Amino acid sequence: MAKTKKNRDIHPPELVRQFFARSDYLDTMVLRPLSHITMNWEASWDGETYSPEAGSFAGDLNEIIEQIAVSARPDRYHDNEDKLAERVIAELRWPIPEKRWLLGGCGLSVNLEQGAFSDLGQQELTIAAAGRVHMALDFGQTHFDDMDDGHMAMLAALMTIMIYHRYCDGSSMMVPEEDE
Repeated sequence: MAKTKKNRDIHPPELVRQFFARSDYLDTMVLRPLSHITMNWEASWDGETYSPEAGSFAGDLNEIIEQIAVSARPDRYHDNEDKLAERVIAELRWPIPEKRWLLGGCGLSVNLEQGAFSDLGQQELTIAAAGRVHMALDFGQTHFDDMDDGHMAMLAALMTIMIYHRYCDGSSMMVPEEDE
């Protein structure tokens, strides 16, 4: 594995892809929060990817996993999350106390979701997610299901936001359900 200037591993894309493979929690944590859009939130692993089905965001899940896998590792992934929250303050003029978004919880997810509407190409979201995966791998957490609860929830929130924004901007890969 290559090293960054801070002597941290840059994990290869295949290892990052494997981090998300055959997960017991990924669909529940990432896709279930979108069940208000589509009820088909369960994702099945087909041996290489999550199987896209009618009315499912599994195709989008595969796409964002790939985005994360090939993304550069940031020096400080919190900086990318901070940029999104700062946009909420600057553009929406929400009265968020300085550094309030770093406390986590539902407020952080809402701030990131709103700030991401100005995140062209989901660059900040993707880099923040990639940074979280690389850090997990650095700490020996080789799979999404092995992450500690707080970091798992934050990574899942970033991924949910990515899929939601794809849905909002029309770039979602969701296959519509057939009318009966």
